[in-house]
Amino acid sequence: MKDASPTAPQKIYLSDYQVPNYLIDEVHLTFQLAPEATRVRSRITFRPNPDATSADFFLYGEQLTLISAQIDGAPVTPTHVNGGLTCDVPSAPFVWEAEVEISPATNTALEGLYMSNGMYCTQCEAEGFRKITYYPDRPDVMAVFTVRIESDLPVLLSNGNPVTSGDGFAEWHDPWPKPAYLFALVGGDLIAHPDRFTTKSGKDVELNIYVRPGDEGKCAFGMEALKKSMTWDEEVYGREYDLDIFNIVAVDDFNMGAMENKGLNIFNSSCVLASPETSTDMNFERIEAIIAHEYFHNWTGNRITCRDWFQLCLKEGLTVYRDAQFTADMRSEPVKRIEDVIALRARQFREDNGPLAHPVRPDSFVEINNFYTATVYEKGAELIGMLKTLVGDADYYKALDLYFDRHDGDAATIEDWLQVFEDVTGRDLSQFKRWYEQAGTPRLSVDEAFADGTYTLTFSQSTPATPGQDHKDPRVIPIAVGLLGADGNEVVPTTVLEMTEATQSFAFDGLSAKPVPSILRGFSAPVILERDSDNAERAFLLAHDTDPFNKWEAGRALARAGLVEMVLNNAAPDGDYLDAVLQVLRNDDLDPAFRALTLALPSQDDLAQTLVDLGHTPDPTAIYQALETLKMAMATHMQDVLPRIYAQYQVNEAYQPDAEQSGARSLANAALALISRTDGGAAAQAQYDSADNMTQQLAALGCLIMAGKGDAATAEFYDQWKEDRLVIDKWFALQISHAAPERAAEVAADLTQHVDFTMKNPNRFRATLGALAMSPAGFHRADGAGYALLADWLIQLDPLNPQTTARMCSAFETWKRYDSDRQALIAAQLDRILATPDLSRDTTEMVSRIRAS
Repeated sequence: MKDASPTAPQKIYLSDYQVPNYLIDEVHLTFQLAPEATRVRSRITFRPNPDATSADFFLYGEQLTLISAQIDGAPVTPTHVNGGLTCDVPSAPFVWEAEVEISPATNTALEGLYMSNGMYCTQCEAEGFRKITYYPDRPDVMAVFTVRIESDLPVLLSNGNPVTSGDGFAEWHDPWPKPAYLFALVGGDLIAHPDRFTTKSGKDVELNIYVRPGDEGKCAFGMEALKKSMTWDEEVYGREYDLDIFNIVAVDDFNMGAMENKGLNIFNSSCVLASPETSTDMNFERIEAIIAHEYFHNWTGNRITCRDWFQLCLKEGLTVYRDAQFTADMRSEPVKRIEDVIALRARQFREDNGPLAHPVRPDSFVEINNFYTATVYEKGAELIGMLKTLVGDADYYKALDLYFDRHDGDAATIEDWLQVFEDVTGRDLSQFKRWYEQAGTPRLSVDEAFADGTYTLTFSQSTPATPGQDHKDPRVIPIAVGLLGADGNEVVPTTVLEMTEATQSFAFDGLSAKPVPSILRGFSAPVILERDSDNAERAFLLAHDTDPFNKWEAGRALARAGLVEMVLNNAAPDGDYLDAVLQVLRNDDLDPAFRALTLALPSQDDLAQTLVDLGHTPDPTAIYQALETLKMAMATHMQDVLPRIYAQYQVNEAYQPDAEQSGARSLANAALALISRTDGGAAAQAQYDSADNMTQQLAALGCLIMAGKGDAATAEFYDQWKEDRLVIDKWFALQISHAAPERAAEVAADLTQHVDFTMKNPNRFRATLGALAMSPAGFHRADGAGYALLADWLIQLDPLNPQTTARMCSAFETWKRYDSDRQALIAAQLDRILATPDLSRDTTEMVSRIRAS
């Protein structure tokens, strides 16, 4: 399917897809583990694909030393070609056998089989299996795997169910056909945190979370999250687990969050290990969601997988949507929705608006690792949500049942996915399919009219040109609308308007007065709403809107409008905004977590893009200063109520990372952040000294750093937690994110020289250089120090870990929004990266796309 050569990158097109020439029935693998000389013996039963148009036999392979090869027991001499090998094969079913040698210890790219602190582990998605043995490494080739692992390590794991084990070996069998990207192997000195789960049909399932010695006390929350996920998937989607055992392994060195390998999920340690002392409320919520996500993949990804990597959103978008539903049910649905939209706008809208824009289902790629993006995941999930809104809950779940029944064991496509909805509902979804095919975020403008008791909303949609796509056809947009009267009461409840034309009007009759519209309730579509409004209306909606999302959105719009005036015209903080947010803060009937979100201001990046949309060149320093000024104004304006809120929402019970306690702590800590601006950090110091959980300790430390009083606490924090690598990741990131912008690059540079910094660990690299990139005023310092520092480290990291390097390059994707001096500085760094000898294909593609914008 693709040329694996890093020196000759070629663009791969969806339109060129052809079925595999050969299919596989069974795979037998034997691993003799050794750090620098692991032997892998494969025995694979092939048969010609009757639907194939060619009889050529090709197996992918990278960084493999071929020891021997046989066909039906007879030795053969394959021909090595770019990215793999070819061989003459029979025209009937045959058995391919090969032995290769690989070096896990020197595999710093963390793809294929590699080592992490003495533990063997794998990461095969998307194309890592070809670094383990020669194989048709593509997702539409599915087979039953049997694996034997030989080693003196105490724990030897693979996919499926255990078959047998003895002194120095273990055997595993996965009865469910799977693509090679779902293969997993782990070997190490590990400790299991065990439990059991009984499925709805009475099947007893063994559960384990495997960790390094010393981490066994951080598994209980993850295990409970797993059992909740299993129960929820049975109750909501009717999906029952299908093996005798489910294992999770925590790995320190991992490029992503986690991986859904069948029956053996491998997790970045940060996404499964948790304790009140070392993890924040946000960590707990993220862990719960990621465990659910990977478990839900068992059906939406494993039992039904992707025909090709262009269909990546088929499994990821649907599974992200399912894990969002789960979190909403476990915690607060409105708060979850707001948090998801904040993340979507920060990452996916930014992606859609820049050189890395691509459709939810791309039509081409050079390196598939570069398409594990917010567009595929988060926007892909938004498409599922829109589809559910359009067809209704009942038909959504009927369609899902049909999808599971029809495609179980298949490598499916977006066309297959949409077809089940068409078959269940009788709808034509060809226009909806444009959401998968067209890049960019639609702009939805609104005009309104009122006459003779009829209120009319006229919507117009347009989508800006994106790389490779200039013309965009109208999409189906579900617009959830409610109407409020002057007294704040709802006169028309939430109604979903289905927009299908470029311009379309909707009328509401029988109204006694012109209403106030609440448009795009629940953020019913991933669009940018463009509507003339004033601060009085925004304040009215913040006070009265019955839709939690739009209530929050009104406050965010009010804050954004005032901040834009502060940046452009040096205006004073908006008194109407301060009064409106104060009323929300005082309203004890509102969810504390919702109030904490309402207190939060738009991000620096949000404001930069807002200024671009208004035709201005953003000044990162001016944006930062406006935010700081407004935060101080909030602290002063609310100083009478903040101490009460801070005291009222202290949690005096034993720590629980549940929605109620987490919401209380989030509001109390939001109050503390404002108090710290007027009390010199006194309250923060008191909280830091008495904190018995990481949420409170880290929040207090951040406030102390911000107040310029954090040196002693920062040193104490390190001494306390220097043996805990996940907490020290937080320590690295916090110092950079809370540093004054003029010092952020120097703080980051100093931390790269710290004894605990290592670029080989993706978590530590992201905690340091990623924290700098996510601090816009510091990263975009006028002298370019932030750009140069990041480029220096990306050049150093690329030979070791191209995947992490390429993803970190996205820090430069917004470079064209800034002034010409900053653009010149960034261009110089992009050119320097591209000029690096032997630059990886991953990084070359990313930087080239950014530079060409």
